[in-house]
Amino acid sequence: MADATGELLSIADELYALDLADFTPARDARAKELKGTDLAELVKPVKGLRKPSTAAWVVNLLVRHETEQVEQVLAVGAALREAQASMSGEELRALTKQRRQLTAAVTSQARAVAKERGLRVTDAVADQVEATLTAAMVDEGCAKAVRSGLLVASIEATGVDDVDAGAAVALPEALGFSAAPRESVAPPPKRPKLEVVPDPEADAKVRRAAEEKLSAAESELEDAQGELDAAGEEVARLEARGLQLQAEIEELRARIAALEEEHDALDEELAEAEDAREEAQSSVADLTRARDAARAALDKLSG
Repeated sequence: MADATGELLSIADELYALDLADFTPARDARAKELKGTDLAELVKPVKGLRKPSTAAWVVNLLVRHETEQVEQVLAVGAALREAQASMSGEELRALTKQRRQLTAAVTSQARAVAKERGLRVTDAVADQVEATLTAAMVDEGCAKAVRSGLLVASIEATGVDDVDAGAAVALPEALGFSAAPRESVAPPPKRPKLEVVPDPEADAKVRRAAEEKLSAAESELEDAQGELDAAGEEVARLEARGLQLQAEIEELRARIAALEEEHDALDEELAEAEDAREEAQSSVADLTRARDAARAALDKLSG
């Protein structure tokens, strides 16, 4: 099982190093290759590897092609967490400033690396990349997820709330795995000029290419539909929870109103009881004086 896990991580490392558009067809082809082999048990987990979001792919690219910079980000993050734990205010302020400068600089580098691969990173994606790098600095689990190079989603963390870093990686075993560094992307070499000659199998090749594109499109559609279904379920769950909380709020408001009414009534009863007590005290005082006077008169007569 350990060998199978290692092989699965190795396959994942290869797949998540590919260009984003190549991921799904390469994944499906790899799963097909495994059928009937000693590693046939990996067909299902390989087929189940999720295509990364654009921001996750950019971070994975950065981990492999700018490994030293990523290691620096993680090192500063570890120092920052240590400073927070020891309550070193001066060091904490310095590291926080360094963190912001570093994540911004590394995000810019990530955009440049992605551009070399033919992908223009939008500002929205860049914000997700920077948020993921920040999460890796403030949370140790997020740092492991980033260093794995097997991210499938961007991460956000404040350093206060717990983060399920395992949900952002392709495999639970990815936490603790380190992606293998790759050489920087070089521009494609110039191709020699070729003479075009008729290809007797041109029609068949075109058909095969179309079938491969159709298969890849269907696979991507299946992945997207799965994500849509999951998102729909989450929306439904949150809506139901919202309705439940609203009902509980209304119930508590009604209870508070009833208690306030009961409190007002109690105040009135208390005022009446205090008035009755004062009258009773006055009556007792009057009767006590009358009794003492009668006793004194009786003692006088007896004397």
